[in-house]
Amino acid sequence: MIKSLINLFFPKVCAGCSSLLMTNESVLCTHCRHEMPLTQYYLDANNEAVKKFYGKIEVEHASAFLYFNKKGMVQELIHNLKYKGYEEIGTILGDWYVEDLKSIKPETPFDFVIPVPLHRKKFKERGYNQVTTFGNALAKGLNIGYNDAILFRKKYSKTQSKKNLLGRSEGIKNVFDVHLSEENHNKHFLLVDDVLTTGATLEACSRALVKIPGAKISIICIAMANS
Repeated sequence: MIKSLINLFFPKVCAGCSSLLMTNESVLCTHCRHEMPLTQYYLDANNEAVKKFYGKIEVEHASAFLYFNKKGMVQELIHNLKYKGYEEIGTILGDWYVEDLKSIKPETPFDFVIPVPLHRKKFKERGYNQVTTFGNALAKGLNIGYNDAILFRKKYSKTQSKKNLLGRSEGIKNVFDVHLSEENHNKHFLLVDDVLTTGATLEACSRALVKIPGAKISIICIAMANS
């Protein structure tokens, strides 16, 4: 009764198109689910996400779940996740993608999901890390650990989204570091982020993680945009 009254005065809307959700729908409407621009990158070991890191860092696997286009449905999803506290979006997309990722058989199994970290000042401003729910969904589905304490951001920097390629690369250098611990040696880290653009942030994170002896890196993002 109370739930019905809440829905009457505060109806739930689709995170992708803002249409009213039916009683059997959650977060995304059926139409948006069917129209989701899936990359299918997990099927191609030489996909466009992998190519972002050629000659820069060695990755065991890289992929993104969705294509990101300006003013498109995925941009709306990421905006709602990142700035409006709609963290359920990360969970539902992670639960969806992890079913595909179960078919990946890396030479060395994943050990931990590692989120791209926020600086503590940014975390305080936003109140949450937008990739936490996505990363936790992957960790749960793959039956591996989730660790947000190994990698940290030591410098506060403004958003990279409006910078050009050179600006992003220069602005993100030496921003990340790791807590070195022998128990994390020889581990395969699955690094997760929201949107893959130039790859500068993920490259910087990976360079920090490979300070750990024997570390292997894989990368998964919710979406991939054109640079």
